[in-house]
Amino acid sequence: MKKLIALLLALLLAASVAAVAEEGDLLARIQERGTLIIATEGNWSPWTYHDENDVLTGLDIEIGTLIAHGLGVEPEFQETDWDAILAGVDAGRFDIACNGVGYTEDRAEKYSFSTPYVYTQVVLVTRSDNEDIQSVNDLDDHTTANTASSTFAAIAEAFGATVTPVNTLTETIMLVEQGRVDATINAKGSIDDYLAQHPDANIKVVEILEDGEPVAYPVRKGSDSKSLVAAINEILEAARQDGTLAALSEKYFGVDLTQG
Repeated sequence: MKKLIALLLALLLAASVAAVAEEGDLLARIQERGTLIIATEGNWSPWTYHDENDVLTGLDIEIGTLIAHGLGVEPEFQETDWDAILAGVDAGRFDIACNGVGYTEDRAEKYSFSTPYVYTQVVLVTRSDNEDIQSVNDLDDHTTANTASSTFAAIAEAFGATVTPVNTLTETIMLVEQGRVDATINAKGSIDDYLAQHPDANIKVVEILEDGEPVAYPVRKGSDSKSLVAAINEILEAARQDGTLAALSEKYFGVDLTQG
């Protein structure tokens, strides 16, 4: 009888813990589950991509892993198209997005963001022989290749460009080189990385639009996510203080982008 009572008490305790995790905040549910579900594209070097051995890697993969381990769980990366990333965070399919997401006031109305972990420059890129476009002010009635709903697409549209939606940086550059679009607006680090790997690419940077666009990690907004965001910020701050973030930025971008 005593063994039966002990077994029943153990089952009740386990059920109680599970209920707390389910009804409690997002961090509690993640730690109960044992994994941090992370959305990422897996095709945007050097942020998130597959190496020559087809291993998922990149700045966001390393920092995402760092965050998961700091929370005491394992990372579970789920690769998906850009258009599905923020929608998936909003719907609760992903706990966090690690994909070079730029912080904007509009996005902050819908998502809770971590503190920035890097600050990126935004550049305007054309084909090497294009002389018509010298700045974003020349984009009116021209076309760009950009990921739909990205901050880069929004910038292009704000200057009068028509955006052709793409899914990868490789596709973006191909459209520019082939003359099927006139330009692209993109992260300087991504363009630099592409040119380092493809020095003969028929493209050029014609303008640096802005310095230090903050890049951060979005989490679904809500009272149940506050403790998760706070924990992520603590992990990022520790990595900033001990030089880990700067070292990772140097590794993937060749420069420290952690200072705004």
